[in-house]
Amino acid sequence: MNLKQLSNMLALSQTTVSRALNGYPEVSEETRRRVADAAKRHGYRPNPSARRLATGKAGMIGYVMPTGASVDIDPHFVEFLSGLGDYARGHELDLVLSPTAADDEETTYRRIVANKQVDAVYVSSPRPADRRIALLNQLGLPFIVHGRSEGLGFDYPHLDIDNEAGFHDAARLLLQLGHTRVALINGDTSQTFAIFRERGVRRALAASGLALPPARIRSAAMTEEEGFRAAMSLLRGNEPPTAILCSSLMMALGIVRAIRDLGLAVPADVSLVAHDDVFPWLKPENFSVPLTTTRSSIRAAGQRVAERLATRLSGQETEPLGEIWPVDLVVRASIAAAKT
Repeated sequence: MNLKQLSNMLALSQTTVSRALNGYPEVSEETRRRVADAAKRHGYRPNPSARRLATGKAGMIGYVMPTGASVDIDPHFVEFLSGLGDYARGHELDLVLSPTAADDEETTYRRIVANKQVDAVYVSSPRPADRRIALLNQLGLPFIVHGRSEGLGFDYPHLDIDNEAGFHDAARLLLQLGHTRVALINGDTSQTFAIFRERGVRRALAASGLALPPARIRSAAMTEEEGFRAAMSLLRGNEPPTAILCSSLMMALGIVRAIRDLGLAVPADVSLVAHDDVFPWLKPENFSVPLTTTRSSIRAAGQRVAERLATRLSGQETEPLGEIWPVDLVVRASIAAAKT
């Protein structure tokens, strides 16, 4: 079915149908839904070249993906990408991955803007005063950041979870249970999500007159093996922690293994709280001892990032809006009162 046939069947002009399919704000929601349903039912897909000529848009979202021996593609990224793809698939959007050297991302951003390869991009794993965000703001390409960056001096569109509040609340709960030797096994502390999480733990401890000394902090890639190594080094120390907060369920797998290998038990000897990105294949309630978690779905975040990029492309969102999702604290059996 072509555009003319679809328009005739719906008794709408070709212009209205085209605008409905491309998300223009002047088309009513009822008309947009009616057109989208009919297009799906009859297998109509707009010709990419014709759409570019008619709208000036390629219907493509871009992501500049660092590659190389030093870069790991971890499950968190894959789960986020799955969520983004879920939304994009149902809204006639395609995702373009542009591989780049980890230290040359800015050159790649300049190239895709110059070549008009994509309509918008999303940025992940932001760092303080992130130069990628400053560059995109300067180049004028629509974008959104998954996470936040501090120290830029201007507003920009982003979606983040409240990492600081989530880890503050988890640490405060451990303090209420009498734990004073609390450790943090964090992700990459050059990235803002990890900075916020450490900040939340420190704030909770400070409210009780306690500190988070360097000896009780570990920073590593969020994998099972790194979690195991970090927990081993903490628990073999002179004053091992009675409670551990960690930044990923993947890490928690290794932490539980280390606790078991040392002849200890959760929560009798060590209370454990992990962040849960809501992986469908790794559930905290299925651990040998169900894990207490801070929880926010990274797949849902991917869907929302794609949705907001679509609304920016259609002109429905024009302001540099920041969106911060609250983090749930789900209490399960992996925490207990500290031994006296």
